[in-house]
Amino acid sequence: MMHALICTDKPGHLDVRKANRAAHVDYLKADAHVVQAGPFVNASGEMCGSLILFDTDDRAHVEAFAASDPYAKAGLFEDVRIEAWNRVIGG
Repeated sequence: MMHALICTDKPGHLDVRKANRAAHVDYLKADAHVVQAGPFVNASGEMCGSLILFDTDDRAHVEAFAASDPYAKAGLFEDVRIEAWNRVIGG
């Protein structure tokens, strides 16, 4: 089982995202359970949220990751969801 962390940025917070991006990417790379990650983009091509896929059954791990993410600490997100996900296709 995998977990998806789905985050939506607060409107007007692109500068917060950009200011914390390097720390966020380093944080992603430091977690061995992160298998894919990237930003959502709006119609203008601007980053507006995040999708992170974790290869772990441990929801508590994903919750702890989400709480300590530099983006979360900077107050970037309007909404954060964690969903269990069952991969059917893909490696």
